[in-house]
Amino acid sequence: MDLMKNIIGKIPAELNEEAMKGAKTHLDSMLKPLGSFGRLEELMIQLAGIKGQIKPLFSQKAVVMMCADNGVYEEGFHSYPQDITRLIAELSGDKGIVGGSVFSRFVGANMVTVDVGVKGELKGKHIIKKKVRHGTANITKGPAMSRDETIKAVEAGIEVVGDLAEKGLDVLAVGEAGICNTTTSAAMLALLSGCPLSAVVGRGSGLDDEKLAQKLKIVEKAIMVNDPDKSDPIDILAKVGGLEIAGMVGCYLAAARYSIPVVIDGFISGVAALTATRIASESKKFMIPSHVSAEPGAQVLLKELNLKPYLTLDMGLGEGTGAILTLNIIDCGVRVMTEMGTFADLSE
Repeated sequence: MDLMKNIIGKIPAELNEEAMKGAKTHLDSMLKPLGSFGRLEELMIQLAGIKGQIKPLFSQKAVVMMCADNGVYEEGFHSYPQDITRLIAELSGDKGIVGGSVFSRFVGANMVTVDVGVKGELKGKHIIKKKVRHGTANITKGPAMSRDETIKAVEAGIEVVGDLAEKGLDVLAVGEAGICNTTTSAAMLALLSGCPLSAVVGRGSGLDDEKLAQKLKIVEKAIMVNDPDKSDPIDILAKVGGLEIAGMVGCYLAAARYSIPVVIDGFISGVAALTATRIASESKKFMIPSHVSAEPGAQVLLKELNLKPYLTLDMGLGEGTGAILTLNIIDCGVRVMTEMGTFADLSE
């Protein structure tokens, strides 16, 4: 708890206005019509403000994938075995064969896999061991975890990003792996937004109509049984959330504390981002949206965050894949800021 409070207390209240004005002036001087790069210009101004530099560079990139299992799997509505979480974690990393690994290699990012709550012991030297417990409890029967366990998972994310920051991390993408985490995310979003369950509960990894209806009832029951305090994001996270979501919350808080731009992935990563903003509103200034998830709750989520995504690809894999693709857009913006000529160059 002390670590989380300390990190929150050190999040900058504002971005660097001088750097943002300098970036805007530089963009306006380029060999192009004013504003013609559209939202790419907004992004580069935000990044300048985060880093306090007119032309920041982002050579050290990392993708943190938080992995954990969810006890609600016991309800038997899912299409895949729970062991998938463990397999994804073990087959990930810089040399891995899962989607997040392939995408990370493509953009030149280091993939950091964190076990914050996977059932069983994982194999692989690439896995950072931060296990709080072996999966959460079944949220239809009681809280997913205790408040202390929730904070410990948040602090696990803080510690991972803190270590990366010490090594010179420039930009972060956040993702996850955890069977049934669209269920826990939907429950959390319903409570955080006040939207009806029908607007936030989706098919996840491919449920048919019958299982989707079952999933909706499960989320409804979990909220009724646990009755979380809607004004307390930690209580919501503890009662109907997941360890991987808590870990990502810590990643967002730490990224803000160390002035590192952090790219949100899809639905689950976004719910963690929203939770982080409810804990520390200043953290939002350091967040960059990536894509619109295929989950129906994605639209509700983006509205709550008041963020407009850069990509629309109907993706729903997780593992940070959408966020990783957005790192390419950041790289393109850096090239524009550092390599494109200005009207002043014409007179030389």
